[in-house]
Amino acid sequence: MLPDYHIHTALCKHAQGGVGEYRSGAKKQGIPEICFADHAPNPDGYDPAHRMTLNQFPSYKAGISMVQDGEPPGVLLGLEADYYEGCERFLSSWLPDQGFDFVLGSVHFINGWGFDNPEERHIWDSADVTATWRRYFEVVTRLVDCGLFDAVGHLDLPKKFGYRPSDRDLKDMVRPVLDRMARAGMGIELNTSGLRKPVGEIYPSPMIVSLARERGIPVCFGSDAHSPGDVGDRFALALDLAREAGYTEYFRIRQRKKELAVL
Repeated sequence: MLPDYHIHTALCKHAQGGVGEYRSGAKKQGIPEICFADHAPNPDGYDPAHRMTLNQFPSYKAGISMVQDGEPPGVLLGLEADYYEGCERFLSSWLPDQGFDFVLGSVHFINGWGFDNPEERHIWDSADVTATWRRYFEVVTRLVDCGLFDAVGHLDLPKKFGYRPSDRDLKDMVRPVLDRMARAGMGIELNTSGLRKPVGEIYPSPMIVSLARERGIPVCFGSDAHSPGDVGDRFALALDLAREAGYTEYFRIRQRKKELAVL
């Protein structure tokens, strides 16, 4: 079984269950290691509906510490930190002081539009799909270049509701981003939550995973669990995706240092 490096808790305000329940779910499945990656708090008030407050962060950290008892599965302290304009002011000084094992970077907004939020899905109907994807990857490029994150989460998230550019346009957009990721030593997450969404596909697509493999970008696996039953969800399919793209290794991480393991 593979480690699951993307697990949320009720503190993110749109998930169910505490750290003990998620760990029990992983143990039942024989998953060797899990990493909690709740959404980062932000003192500037960014997207408060989907994250803990800064005052709640000590409880998050303490809860994870309580289940780091040396028994399997191993438990890592992680975070999913959104990239948005100005986030560096807080994250650049705060992240290094928290003792994280893994910091996953992601993008959920384009110019204030929560493009993956079901309540804002209707905006896609009048949007220029290709132009929207270009703007998205412009933000992801800034995420990569800021140097604050260990990997990029759900890299092609805008496909969630099935709105996509052509394969040719997508290749043109994503190649420069992947080149930057490779130079920065960043990883990429194979996120199975897309199988639970309207698109019905793992993030990112087989094409992007193949392009990442060509550039030597290491992969990890995440369920993006929002309930204990999601842990390790359909990792067999993610493993197949990685192998079909030519991957023979994946990365594990601790104290933000990656180590490759055989698939």
